[in-house]
Amino acid sequence: MFLTGTLLNVAAVLIGTTIGLLVGARMPARLQQTLTDGLGLFSLVIGLTLALQFTLTDGRPAGEQLGVLAALLVGATVGELLRLSDRLDALGDWFQRRLARGEQPSRVSEGFVTASLVFCVGPLTILGSIQNGLTGDIQLLSVKSLLDGVASVAFAAALGAGVYLSALTVLVVQGAIALAAWLFGAGLDQSAVDAASAVGGILLMGVGLRLLEIRHIRVANFLPALLLAPLFVWAVNALS
Repeated sequence: MFLTGTLLNVAAVLIGTTIGLLVGARMPARLQQTLTDGLGLFSLVIGLTLALQFTLTDGRPAGEQLGVLAALLVGATVGELLRLSDRLDALGDWFQRRLARGEQPSRVSEGFVTASLVFCVGPLTILGSIQNGLTGDIQLLSVKSLLDGVASVAFAAALGAGVYLSALTVLVVQGAIALAAWLFGAGLDQSAVDAASAVGGILLMGVGLRLLEIRHIRVANFLPALLLAPLFVWAVNALS
């Protein structure tokens, strides 16, 4: 079944989040803040690594980097026009009102956006979902599920119940990729995967800056760039 690996990933996030909430409820505020700082530093390092892997790869056409930059700018414009960040904050408010646990609504949105980006922007998301859709193999997504499950414990302990919502993001994003691979029987070009990962890395850096309270970047408004980057890079390569 093409959704087996994705459902396993969703279950891992839900279980990890539950454990994190149980642990986090017993943590002093100072320790929760320290964990948040650690998650911010982690996001910066992972994001920078993904971005540099794309920009510093030997032999990569310079036009592909311009394609990623164009995707970021156009994607940000689309996101601002659609007010994606505001809509996600409103979703966090809605979630908060129904599952109130003493957190600020903005904290719920922070947990949702942060965890969703971390769980859905890496190459394992794309390659694992394609593999599952094409062959039914869940090996890559099994590894990802273990990693996400462990990470969700820390995210939930530091950021709260909003991490639960990221399970829905995982289901939609990975499920859509797996379904496309199952229907069309072909994977994405490697350059497209690399471009999406590079944009995801840049977004993770924005998340890190927010968690460290260095700069409040409306990261959610850049989400359309994740879809545009593969298209722009493909267009650059087709025209070159």
